[in-house]
Amino acid sequence: MPSKFQSGDTVMGRWPGSSLYYEVKVLSHDDDGQLYTVIYKDGTELELKESDIKSYTSFRQQSGRSRSRSRSPGRRRSRSRSPARTSRQSSSRTSSRTSEGKKDKLKEVLEVRLTPVVPPTENNSNNKYEKEDTNEPNVETEQRRSGRYNLRRRKDGDPKQAEEVKKVDEGSTTLPSASLKTEELEFGGRIGTFGMLLFLPSVVLLLLLQVSLKDTSLLTLPASFPSAEVLWDWQVFGLVILWLFFQALLYMLPLGKVVDGMPLKTGKKLNYRVNGLYALLITGVSVGIAVQQEVDLTYIHTHFLQFYSSALMMSVLLSIYLYTRSRHLSEEERASSGNSGYLFHDFFMGRELNPRIRSFDVKFFCEMRPGLIGWLVINFAMLLAEMKVQKLDFPSPAMLLVNIFQFLWVADGLWHEEKILTTMDIVHDGFGFMLAFGDLVWVPFTFTCQAHYLVNHPSELSQLFIAVIITIKGIGYYIFRKANSQKNNFRRNPSDPSHSHLKTISTATGKSLIVSGLWGFVRHPNYLGDLLMGLAWSLPCGFTHALPYFYLVYLLLLLIHRNSRDEVQCRKKYGSAWDEYCKAVPYRIFPWIY
Repeated sequence: MPSKFQSGDTVMGRWPGSSLYYEVKVLSHDDDGQLYTVIYKDGTELELKESDIKSYTSFRQQSGRSRSRSRSPGRRRSRSRSPARTSRQSSSRTSSRTSEGKKDKLKEVLEVRLTPVVPPTENNSNNKYEKEDTNEPNVETEQRRSGRYNLRRRKDGDPKQAEEVKKVDEGSTTLPSASLKTEELEFGGRIGTFGMLLFLPSVVLLLLLQVSLKDTSLLTLPASFPSAEVLWDWQVFGLVILWLFFQALLYMLPLGKVVDGMPLKTGKKLNYRVNGLYALLITGVSVGIAVQQEVDLTYIHTHFLQFYSSALMMSVLLSIYLYTRSRHLSEEERASSGNSGYLFHDFFMGRELNPRIRSFDVKFFCEMRPGLIGWLVINFAMLLAEMKVQKLDFPSPAMLLVNIFQFLWVADGLWHEEKILTTMDIVHDGFGFMLAFGDLVWVPFTFTCQAHYLVNHPSELSQLFIAVIITIKGIGYYIFRKANSQKNNFRRNPSDPSHSHLKTISTATGKSLIVSGLWGFVRHPNYLGDLLMGLAWSLPCGFTHALPYFYLVYLLLLLIHRNSRDEVQCRKKYGSAWDEYCKAVPYRIFPWIY
């Protein structure tokens, strides 16, 4: 069968795993496999099926059909215009608005920037509504150097005005996305995710039982499984519900600023109320009032298993609710990782990307509020319990270090709460049992392991050892915060002149990868900083038992697994440019080791 395209033809090729088309050149055609070998502008060579290649003529025809549909009187429409074209007065009723209103409206329109195509002379553009990766490209500066321009939303625009706009000038368009059915199953697929549903709650329960023993050796197991009375109490369940409602009320208070999240597949952005630090302060004042009123917070320590069971029940109920409501979602509202059609896999991964009840964002709330702030309340309760059990007039230095370090970590996270909107959890993962359990159960009941351990196992620390621990914490925090700030500044404002000194590698998608600074030292410096801080949390418990280092081991495994997910996504997205980046930055997390 003769090939449709010939060697040397310049055509539009679909980037694998996406609906984005870029200019490519045909190198050869394999008659047996019916595959075309094409090369992108950055030198990436891929084999594409004929269905993934379009001529400029057909590409323009589809663009014309998309425009004609968007001109339907019943549709809201934002008008794309050339950068060289001056804005015109609207003939509609909106022409009576003030000049200030017109400026605001112009900010709501998608800015069109053209890519020269030689030959032919039509224009091509890249869609920038793609999922962000850990190493964020410097889009703006790279485009200015190469003469390439993109379709991207103005920062302060109203997403509703541009919701329907998915095209650029007369020469190109972004094709509608294909079905979001999940093809690559994570966490071991159907069997793995079903096992995780049983394994994760069991791990937390075993950890809590072990910490409660006087001999916390890993070879020592609990004598018997706790009875139903030990695991469940309706009063505790009511307190957990009250805690969730209290934090939800703080989340809805008109305090703090409202910010935009990352662009969704449709191009629009969701609004988020960022007031976590206010919630932390109000919670702290409430806890202080409770102590002044002689409320016995050590009740949390003595009923810890019941609090765990209640939190587990809430995470299960929330996951069932989310899965049930996700059956009626549109394609745009679904997460790309949780729509395989397999019950347990999708229940675990989450089918809905951004579940909301009116303006209340369930995922964002759970990520930053009840679990993180609850973690600090539990730590403080353990501090009071240590003083009570060990008959101390003042908390031990080890308990103080654990409380202070972890308080600073949570407070820092809430201070930079806006930056979580660019993370994989928010941008990519659906909200199912994995995140619901992680936010409501795993964080408050495993991250408090060190404080829980110290209640019954005091640890004596020398002044020199305390200084070493503080130093490790300081170094870890500096790396963690510096790397995350640099990454998020690129995501929010890639043209920031403060980053102009950083070296980058250009990619076929028009983006570039940072290869200098901390991101040129290792591929994930933020992971390295996080691990150093985790080590500083565990060291105050001494070296008698391995149990206090559970968090550090868990974090190491988590970050190695997340790194593997990052590698897969980045290799798909950036092709040979990612291989070049890996050669320039060979170590993933630990320099000279891994």
